[in-house]
Amino acid sequence: MASHDPFTSSPITPTSPRDDKTFNTRPILSSPQTHLPDPRSHASGSSSVANAVSNDFDAQTKRRRRLTFTRTGRHEEKADAQAAKHIRLQALNPGTKSSASSIYYGSFNHSPRRSRASSIRNFTGSGPTSPRVSINHSHLQALLQNLNMDLETYGVEETRDGFFDGSFSKPPKLNRDELLEDAEELLPAEFKKKHPLSPKHFLPRQWRDIQSVVRAVTTTRSGIKLAKSFLGFFIAYVLCLIPVVQIWLGRYSYIMVLSTIINHSGRTVGAQFDGAFQTSLGTAAGLGWGAFALWLSNSTSVASRGYGGILAAFLVVFMGTNAALRSYYVRIYQLVLSAGIAVIYTCLADTSQAVAWGKLFDYGIPWLLGQAICLIIACVVLPDAGARPLAVSLHTALGVMQDGLVLPNPNPTALHRKLALTFVNLSQAYRDLTLDFSVSRFPPSDVAALRNLMQAVVRSLLSLRMETVLFDNFERSDFGSPTRGANTPTRGFYTPTPLSPTPRGDDPDSPFSESSSEVFNLHSPSGYSAGETFADFNKKNRNRPPVIRTYTGEKAVRLVTGKLAQPTSKLLARMKSAFERCDAVLMEMSGYRQWLGPPVTVSSDLIGILTKLRKGIIKYDEAEESLMDNPALPPTYSDHPEVVELFLFIHPIRQAARTVEALLVKVMEMQQSQQKSKIYPPSYPFTKGIQRTNAQVRHDRGGVTAGFYFRSQTQLARTMRGMANVYKPLPHQKAPPNMDEKNESFGLSRSDTMGKYEEEEDLALDRNAPKKRKIRYRLWLILHRLQGFEMRFALKVVVVTALLAIPGWLPQTQHWWNRNEAWWAVAMVWIMSHPRVGGNIQDLFTRALCVILGAVWGGLAYGAKNGNPFVMAAFASVYMLPMIYRFTQSSHPRSGIVGCISFVVVSLAAKADEGLPSVAQIAWTRGVAFTVGVVAAVVVSWVLWPFVARHELRKALAANMVYMSIIYRGVVAKYVYYEKGNEPGVEDVRKSEMLEGRLREGFVRIRQLMALTRHEIRLRGPFDPLPYSALIDASERFFEYLVSVRQSSLFFHPHYISNNDQAAETLLNYRRDAVAAILMNLYVLAGALRGGRKVPRYLPSPALARKNLLDKMAEVEADSARDRDRDLSSPIDDDESSSPVNGVSRWSMIYSYSYSRALTGCVRELEALIFWSKEVLGEMGFDPNGADNEYGIGMPVSRA
Repeated sequence: MASHDPFTSSPITPTSPRDDKTFNTRPILSSPQTHLPDPRSHASGSSSVANAVSNDFDAQTKRRRRLTFTRTGRHEEKADAQAAKHIRLQALNPGTKSSASSIYYGSFNHSPRRSRASSIRNFTGSGPTSPRVSINHSHLQALLQNLNMDLETYGVEETRDGFFDGSFSKPPKLNRDELLEDAEELLPAEFKKKHPLSPKHFLPRQWRDIQSVVRAVTTTRSGIKLAKSFLGFFIAYVLCLIPVVQIWLGRYSYIMVLSTIINHSGRTVGAQFDGAFQTSLGTAAGLGWGAFALWLSNSTSVASRGYGGILAAFLVVFMGTNAALRSYYVRIYQLVLSAGIAVIYTCLADTSQAVAWGKLFDYGIPWLLGQAICLIIACVVLPDAGARPLAVSLHTALGVMQDGLVLPNPNPTALHRKLALTFVNLSQAYRDLTLDFSVSRFPPSDVAALRNLMQAVVRSLLSLRMETVLFDNFERSDFGSPTRGANTPTRGFYTPTPLSPTPRGDDPDSPFSESSSEVFNLHSPSGYSAGETFADFNKKNRNRPPVIRTYTGEKAVRLVTGKLAQPTSKLLARMKSAFERCDAVLMEMSGYRQWLGPPVTVSSDLIGILTKLRKGIIKYDEAEESLMDNPALPPTYSDHPEVVELFLFIHPIRQAARTVEALLVKVMEMQQSQQKSKIYPPSYPFTKGIQRTNAQVRHDRGGVTAGFYFRSQTQLARTMRGMANVYKPLPHQKAPPNMDEKNESFGLSRSDTMGKYEEEEDLALDRNAPKKRKIRYRLWLILHRLQGFEMRFALKVVVVTALLAIPGWLPQTQHWWNRNEAWWAVAMVWIMSHPRVGGNIQDLFTRALCVILGAVWGGLAYGAKNGNPFVMAAFASVYMLPMIYRFTQSSHPRSGIVGCISFVVVSLAAKADEGLPSVAQIAWTRGVAFTVGVVAAVVVSWVLWPFVARHELRKALAANMVYMSIIYRGVVAKYVYYEKGNEPGVEDVRKSEMLEGRLREGFVRIRQLMALTRHEIRLRGPFDPLPYSALIDASERFFEYLVSVRQSSLFFHPHYISNNDQAAETLLNYRRDAVAAILMNLYVLAGALRGGRKVPRYLPSPALARKNLLDKMAEVEADSARDRDRDLSSPIDDDESSSPVNGVSRWSMIYSYSYSRALTGCVRELEALIFWSKEVLGEMGFDPNGADNEYGIGMPVSRA
């Protein structure tokens, strides 16, 4: 267990690498004449200790020697690390400041700390050793074995004047091939498919995709959505084929068809109204700005001669502003898209010195007619007002919750990811409902409450352990040969089902799964010297050591399973039934049960299942109470970890039952107050809603995965900003002049010397600063904000559109520009551009192919029967059905929309011009214009600030490590080592759960981002996703351990420390080192990942720091137990006897184990983070040429 918050009592101030105290934090005894005090007998002289050190030193110097860093940083020949004695000194009374004599000793003083020989099992005293310490020592042994660490301190310690004291050890040997083999099981599902760029699997994959599309269109609602989208297009297209309508609409009659494609009718009613309004407003704005530019360019004769420059200036200003707004505010995407197309048309179509004002009507009227057609279809043809997407989300979420109760689960990793995705999708479903107008039977307020309750259930299911021996029906034939079945060998022990000690039930084959007790190999294999360590995270090819169960342990396990197995199984069954009935009721209320499920055999009786669930909870509580009062249950669990595992499996189920009960009550309230469908206006907050948009627009604009990723990262950064405080220590207080030198503390308590946290913004800009300084700071904020991706995207759009538009304003190129409608090249750049994701090589070829295919098919449609309307309509039906599906429902919408636009423009332009001068010329000229626009948009996105998924993945992992360090610091400060009177409250728990939910979404988005790397071509070699996937998984495990620490701390807290200033002061340095070792490792890894630099070979060992803390805690607990025994021998008051120290409950003892094991799990997962970071980035040794990289870490193929 780590201890007192170093951020509220003693600041961790990392020194510079050039500081002579940084490299070797423990001075090495290089002279046998060194005299040190003996802590075992403070009255005895120090000569005996010096002699012992001298003899041991002489004996060890015969061993092999190696280069070490001295305190000055120079290379020197020193004795082997295990021969050198590492000395640490600590004052006997940390609360008292050093006297003048301490100047001679420096930071060295007597320390009451025992040597390594005095293990926690050798403490004398009447009080028992804490199970939290003893059990977790067994977990740490796997991290520290065969390191040959000589932890003998001879009773002295270097306190380092309150600074962080890191311990360093030699990196272990690793079986890299087996680790990478195991990492394959951690890859996302996308990587288990065939590679998308593989020529061998291209055609079979396309055939399978076609089959799946046909199946979805004919059997699901996708067919209805496609029919509505196609119907709007087809009506507009047929109208343009009628000569009278075509003549009335003008030369650009196909704008009506394009309007029905851009804001197609396959949307919800609310989204359709929103899109119609935005596109109409955007078109009006674009035409208005263009008309003003045309008027100004023709206002005078001078302006008329330079009309091209005026139009270019107006176009650049409008497009730059439009692009910035498109990046800043996703909600107005349809508005700025239509505005950009309109202004490009106005400034670049039919350009000449004489302004033809009629072209404004030729564009505006067809656009409005197209929006009217789509709006009518969306409201009349099988309208969807937003209720169905919500019903689908609720139905899917309840189904995943039912899967979460299948215990034990065969694939806990996949289940955990499904639950995390469900947690995220519930928030998205509520957001989509409240962004637009909706017609639903569910009021948005009830949906918000339902979302919160369902997320609470998912959160509780994520904390369940997926494997247990609770439900195993084994019988003991005789002691020493218990069996679970015929396949269990009869040996002198019982090997239980491998437990998943992580808070979420990790994959048992995971290389860092805590179910393996050999995370770092317990035995050094032959062929390695004694000073080397061979670590193996792999569980394959080696046998897991059996759990030896004593008679007492087996009896305790049988007692727990006999008492709680049946109540727990009934509780799980009723919880699952509760989910089924909630699903039935909600689907009946929404009106979609007959299409979505569940079947009619599932009852809708919520009162009955609520009564059964409550009875099950009561029976479980009675059985648990009876078990806790049973004298056969062991008084402590230090020798029975399997009993603790059972309790830690059972109790989260009991807590999950509370959340299920609350969900049942809410659904029952909604059922009783069921209302008819009502129209609900948008209720999502405007400041948040301007950054969001509905599901169909998110799909149509493309880059959904990258958009979700960047949005989650932005949210996390904004949330963490308030937590990433800067510690500002209080100034030193001077002692009064008449104060005695020996009493320098002059009555200062620990809280009086603590500093405070201040926001970074407050530190950068003092609230009392002069006005001039505030103005400078705000100006810096604006300029800094202009460096973001939004202005970069605006610059890219301005450069490309301005360069491509130049021929339209030159007299020598105006003729062919206007005749061939080359302005579509500029418009296509605007349509194809994306603020984040420009596209990869596969996207470039696919979009260019769709352009060519659309142009060729459009020419064939007109040329087949010389423009026969029926033939053209038939050609349109054959081509546009799959292309509209690709645009509206596939994962490649931008190639779909460019294919649609290419066909419509070529076919209807040929119809309007009656095939003159020739159909082939119309087809290839328009096709070339479209191709130039597509290629320009993609190529510019490659050249200027490109989006590279593997680089973003590395940066995302760096940011996540920083976030985890902040959360770790917050959990330690708020829930673990808080001061008396600052206990965490309900609001603190709520904020923590919200933060954890956002970080869970971050992990979901990072895995989705990693899937994008499969579509990128890498010249240096194939991108290896295995280290990245393992690094993400290790990061998520570390995070889940932090969640487990927070949850366990609500049931357990070491009151004997928080209420005992002397104990807190004694453990302060150890707590500081344990926490700071983790923080420093995370900061170093985050910096290396962010900058793409190699990871240092030697990092502070968090395992050693944790072991030192546990050793010291064992001493403190033993002393506390002796003090309690002495107090029990004298009369005490009732208040004292009922104190938390004297009345520790069994559950507190159990959760103390879970709490401490989770902290130890953080240490182990940090070791995994270090290893996989070195695999991604490489390892940095002392030799700049890499000659000392003897561990085979950091292969170049894994680097980004």
